[in-house]
Amino acid sequence: MTQPEPVSAPESEPVSAPVSAPVSAPVSVAELTLEEKASLTSGSSTWRSTAVRDVVPAVTFADGPHGIRRQVRGSGDALGLTNSVPATCFPPAVALGSSWDAALARRVGAALAREASALGADVVLGPGVNIKRSPLCGRNFEYFSEDPHVTGVMGAALVAGIQSRGIGACVKHFAVNNQETDRMRISADVDERTLREIYLAAFEHIVREAAPYSVMSSYNKINGVYASENRWLLTEVLRDEWGFDGLVVSDWGAVNDRAGAVAAGLDLEMPPTRTDQEIVDAVRDGRLDEASVTRSAARVHALARRVAAAERFEDWDADAHHELAREAARGSAVLLKNEHGVLPLSPSARVAVIGELARTPRYQGYGSSHVVPTRLDSAWDALREGGAGFEFAAGYRLDGAPDESLKREAVELAAEADVAVLFLGLPGAAESEGFDRTSIDLPEVQVGLLRAVARACSRVAVVLANGGVVAVAEWESDADAILEAWLPGQAGGSAIADLLLGACSPSGRLTETIPHRLADVPSHLHFPGGDGHVAYGEGRYVGYRYYDTLDVDVAYPFGHGLTYTRFAYSDLAVTETGSHAWEVECTVTNVGERAAAEVVQLYVAFDEEHPTRPRHELRGFAKVELEPGAGTRVSFTLTGRDIAWWSVSRGCWRIDAGSFTVEVGASSRDIRLREAVTAAGDGHVDALGRMSTLGEWLDHPVGGPVLRERIGTRLSESADLPPALFTLVRGIPLAKFSTFGIGLTPDVVDELVAAVSGGVAG
Repeated sequence: MTQPEPVSAPESEPVSAPVSAPVSAPVSVAELTLEEKASLTSGSSTWRSTAVRDVVPAVTFADGPHGIRRQVRGSGDALGLTNSVPATCFPPAVALGSSWDAALARRVGAALAREASALGADVVLGPGVNIKRSPLCGRNFEYFSEDPHVTGVMGAALVAGIQSRGIGACVKHFAVNNQETDRMRISADVDERTLREIYLAAFEHIVREAAPYSVMSSYNKINGVYASENRWLLTEVLRDEWGFDGLVVSDWGAVNDRAGAVAAGLDLEMPPTRTDQEIVDAVRDGRLDEASVTRSAARVHALARRVAAAERFEDWDADAHHELAREAARGSAVLLKNEHGVLPLSPSARVAVIGELARTPRYQGYGSSHVVPTRLDSAWDALREGGAGFEFAAGYRLDGAPDESLKREAVELAAEADVAVLFLGLPGAAESEGFDRTSIDLPEVQVGLLRAVARACSRVAVVLANGGVVAVAEWESDADAILEAWLPGQAGGSAIADLLLGACSPSGRLTETIPHRLADVPSHLHFPGGDGHVAYGEGRYVGYRYYDTLDVDVAYPFGHGLTYTRFAYSDLAVTETGSHAWEVECTVTNVGERAAAEVVQLYVAFDEEHPTRPRHELRGFAKVELEPGAGTRVSFTLTGRDIAWWSVSRGCWRIDAGSFTVEVGASSRDIRLREAVTAAGDGHVDALGRMSTLGEWLDHPVGGPVLRERIGTRLSESADLPPALFTLVRGIPLAKFSTFGIGLTPDVVDELVAAVSGGVAG
């Protein structure tokens, strides 16, 4: 294990104010000059907002979804990507999300805040909560899940942890930033129902539950309008509907029209790219209302005062944070497969540890989130410290170039071992902010090595290091056990050793489906688009919502993960507690011989012959740790929102009357308990108009009787017409019958519309 010298006095960019600086007395932003207010809407440098006199202090930002990245003073590049102050590198979101442990995420958030404070930062730029639409997205290692519920809960927990110490969190990238290809120009073309149910849902949950200090707008366009200049997104949805009262800051360099951005609801452009005179000129020539400038300046002022009031720390316990990173990595690894009880390793086994990644770990992705760790554990060092009987062979080169001598040495070592543990994964250059992957396959030299080792050794385990999903279909049969360790942060090596040696049981679960091949992915034919547009043609059918609705075979389903024990589910009870409110309870028992944690997952299911919505959707989860033989009662709360869908015509969430099924299980395809439930519906009755169909009129509780009274049995009963013809006729708008000579003239149709309470003309 390598351990750099601890940092006692980091020479990062200077803090914006002394640690003990008093908070200035409130001053109304309206009292500032237009020029001063305009200056508050853009930064003063790469990482700081602008201070105004001694009234508004500057706010210092730092990258930090999984570790604080503060640029070393005087470093060569403006963003500090290659030279930042050491800080704890916690597991990135791909791993932390797989823990399904909100309490753990909150603790990590609090640790991030402590380090941010000690390094002079006021706001942590994270978490990233974009949905994993495609496994190819180069930044998937920074995101939690393909599912908005897991993303929202884990993101809210991280925000709560960060802000528990008064440091601000900045939720990003708002919104629909699901690829790196052409990310600064691409228009994500998405229908509103998909936006609401999939891509905005996690942001909404975090805003409502955790009240983040800030939200970062993304680079991309949404349906042709840049996110940073999108009033519908930044004002109508974020503020007016969700009640967000914090600051909206741009992604770095995302603003294309400063005046348009301020008018839309963007408060702070980072970093400064144009003079503030553009804002002043826009106000004076009537293109921008000064009230918009005042409003944004006031939000910057409010954030500055908010973080200035935070308790400040000068250092942190590096050892304790390293141990927290180790705990997080342990809780995040997913045991995909474990045939013949290969894992945990027997203390008496002769073990061949194979793979350069065991000695030279990959523990994070590259880009703006890249952290210089305070220390770094390798699995090889940790395994050697954990016991005797381990031998090492590199097996391959990290650059992917063939090396037969390394392969031969590894196979010879495996032939003498009881168990071979191969550390495989993606090279660092494959996963980064700024570009997307083109494949989900492991490097061919690694797959070839695995096949050769499997022929030489009868028991083989694979440990994976990757930030985005990799396909396993090509080589899975050559491995008895597969441990998906993701990118586990700076303590990942020790955490992996803990799991392999049986010091604790794996407890992570997949937050994204592993498909057999890239062509099976629902977004495959649309990603990453071209000609300036990417069509979200799969709609709401992202990840398991697609695979499970169409029963598409997958390698490993959403929510899957094994442990070193077994759990039984029993005694499901669903109790109605109010209007569209239910309590769901079940008993989970550890029926194996080892202590371990189970992730109990709650889904709501809709069985439809012709699907109009995903077959089922995750609506709750709980991670419970149980000793052998112990059981516990697990409870969830379901609300109307959990069974609602977004109605574009109504412009709101809609709850239909009818039945649905409560499902509880260990994955989306391992449902253990089910119970049917009936919902009363929200009671809303759709308005009828001239262009409403005959079928809609006949089925309407008010319009049906009115129409039947007017036209009698003509076209109103299926007995009057052959079934096929009646089905055809039901689909015709009422106004169109004026041409068929059956008495429904335009005047009659207008009378019918007027007679229906709440009716609207077509």
